[in-house]
Amino acid sequence: MDVMCHSNFQPLIIYPEGYFSIFPNNDMKLIKVLNKLYFSQITSTHYCIAYKTKADLKEYLSFIHYEMDNISTYEGSIHQEELPDSFDIFSLKTIYEHTFHENTVDIIKHGEFISFLQPIVNLKNESILGFESLLRVKDQSIFPSQLFEVAKKTNMLSLLDQKAQEVAIQGRYNKLQKGIKSFINFIPSTISNPELCIKQTYQIAMKYKVSPDDLVFEVAETENIVNLDHLINILKKYKDYGMKVALDDVGLNFSILDKLSKIQPDYLSINKKFIQDCHLNEDKQAFLNSILQIANKLNICVLAKGIEHKGEYDYLKLLGVHLGQGYYIGRPSETPSTLGLKNTKLNV
Repeated sequence: MDVMCHSNFQPLIIYPEGYFSIFPNNDMKLIKVLNKLYFSQITSTHYCIAYKTKADLKEYLSFIHYEMDNISTYEGSIHQEELPDSFDIFSLKTIYEHTFHENTVDIIKHGEFISFLQPIVNLKNESILGFESLLRVKDQSIFPSQLFEVAKKTNMLSLLDQKAQEVAIQGRYNKLQKGIKSFINFIPSTISNPELCIKQTYQIAMKYKVSPDDLVFEVAETENIVNLDHLINILKKYKDYGMKVALDDVGLNFSILDKLSKIQPDYLSINKKFIQDCHLNEDKQAFLNSILQIANKLNICVLAKGIEHKGEYDYLKLLGVHLGQGYYIGRPSETPSTLGLKNTKLNV
């Protein structure tokens, strides 16, 4: 997938030895800090220092980070030549995070990824509807949460998000038969050009002979949605190419419930905080019932995530929730499987 269809990605290389430039924009406090570190003044807006090792670069960055309130507001560049014809400009915060998380950044750029699959069942008849695809590093050297945290800090979330999507589509090849859905998370803010991005996603599906109808793209971080029109445009493009769409973690952002008719997702998933002990908590039961009524009116399937106990499962099934996912049903694994339900029909 072409990185140009995604926003916020630009390659940053931390050379073992090179030059570190900073453009202080006449900030006297930063200029005083650079003078303490013996940066050379190249022009009135450009200061530079050579570093012999990455440890030297870390020392400079650590000192600047300690002395300044917010280094994300300043720009800098790492380069091999003392005075290159042009500079690749990044915020000092991005340079700092890349330097101090170099191993993880290298995994994001060049690591080998796989998808773990967690089953999603139809609660009415206990048959498999599909699997959520969850990104993992193949050698399990880093937790997924750490991977995405560093990607966010280093401005590489777009790159990691696009890799996760392709790995998920590729990962179902020879594992899941046609008709079994793959739920794939995506982050709307990383998509700057919906038409180009989703066309390329469709092309990846064709490459691996995956039916678009078997792909469900699930909005990650629903609670952080800012630009609703942009989200609606993205979801429409997915649907135009024959794919399904879902909203994740509904309940954390209550305002999204008022906009369901406008967003028109095929599925919505309920955050596990509303599922845990739902069979014992009347407030959670009232919330789940109201969600289900709204979804049924709009012909949206409701997925309950985080089901860990039989009592939760039995209550949700009795209530009429359409789909379920969680450790009681099956844990994420490299191969499709279910653990908790003896009678689950796993036809894959």
